[in-house]
Amino acid sequence: MSQAETNPPVRHERLTCLYEEFHRRFGDAPAADFPIRAVRAPGRVNLIGEHTDYNGGFVLPAAIDREVIMVGRRRPDHEVRLYSLDYQEEAAGDVRTPDRTAHPTWSRYVHGVVWALQQRGFKPGGFEAVLTGNVPQGAGLSSSAALEVATAMLLQTLFDLPLSGPEMAALCQEAENRFVGVNCGIMDQFISRMGRQGTALLLDCRSLEYRWVPLPDERVRIVIANTAVVRGLVASAYNVRRAECEEGVRLIRQWEPTVSQLRDVTPEMLEKYASHLPEPVRRRVTHVVAENQRVLETVAALEEGDWQRCGELLVASHASLRDLYEVSSPALDLMVELALSVPGVLGSRMTGAGFGGCTVSLVREEAVEQFLATVIPEYRRRATWQLAGEPEAYVCRAADGATVIS
Repeated sequence: MSQAETNPPVRHERLTCLYEEFHRRFGDAPAADFPIRAVRAPGRVNLIGEHTDYNGGFVLPAAIDREVIMVGRRRPDHEVRLYSLDYQEEAAGDVRTPDRTAHPTWSRYVHGVVWALQQRGFKPGGFEAVLTGNVPQGAGLSSSAALEVATAMLLQTLFDLPLSGPEMAALCQEAENRFVGVNCGIMDQFISRMGRQGTALLLDCRSLEYRWVPLPDERVRIVIANTAVVRGLVASAYNVRRAECEEGVRLIRQWEPTVSQLRDVTPEMLEKYASHLPEPVRRRVTHVVAENQRVLETVAALEEGDWQRCGELLVASHASLRDLYEVSSPALDLMVELALSVPGVLGSRMTGAGFGGCTVSLVREEAVEQFLATVIPEYRRRATWQLAGEPEAYVCRAADGATVIS
């Protein structure tokens, strides 16, 4: 069904398919010498804290019960052999010379993790693996980070590599930044590795200090709605927004020399200097300063079990992203509007970089069915823009981060 997969495919069934395909492609090996291992790493949704990460601020993501699973085994040589069950594509390479231009494109994320391990002095050998994932791609739910973290988890398991969770997250971010060439922050990889079932994770993107924040009860569900709009403007707009934030820092530093990132700008500073900032820099700075505060207020509301306040903060975040940071879109705005029209929806906002992708909504359990029955069909009816796929809604639970599963 194209709407909510409220019951994602059973992991055991997906694992069985992976093992069968693995043996079909790579055959058997002496179990004592080359045992087969299986790992998983989840996608994520950011509940609140958008475009704060590269400004040294706070984010509040949760790992979701959509994941990449890899089954793999060491090889006696330096060859890397991969197969994607979803794309039905093979990839190969040499572990000693990771290839930035490798094809198919998805294999570059695997090669990037190998490269990043080598940059840290590790020397993984050859390996072979089969993988599959049910994290929607191009939707802003971090399918690429899930693949990177799953790869790192598999190689750590196969080659007994001493890596802490935060170290693995940083390594995977480096792979995406310096090997794949995507200048992302660390949030996606961090939550994919460090998520914990039933919690969100408050992450300080500058110090990398973190703590888990329990989600108070099961009577409120996280519902992600995919607009099915390709995020075509993200790369260029992202770079422009970063430059505008850096300009804001440069200007404010004239009066406040201790400011090194927008994270350091207090609401009092902003009020004092806002009139001296040109547009649109003032709007960008205003969003980031207020969004950091909203993250901390959301954490406080969760700890008090105040879902109503959490919802209000999500709505305020969306308005700020739409009006001040200007990274929303008609598709995202419509999806939020439709969600908020359903009784029992506490709050909704765009999530991710913007211009397409997904919204995240906090929905009382008894309202989920109505959300699924009305929001996606009405969105499809009112959409006047080209859709790149089928709009969908995913009812999610906060899941564990990456684990070895066999």
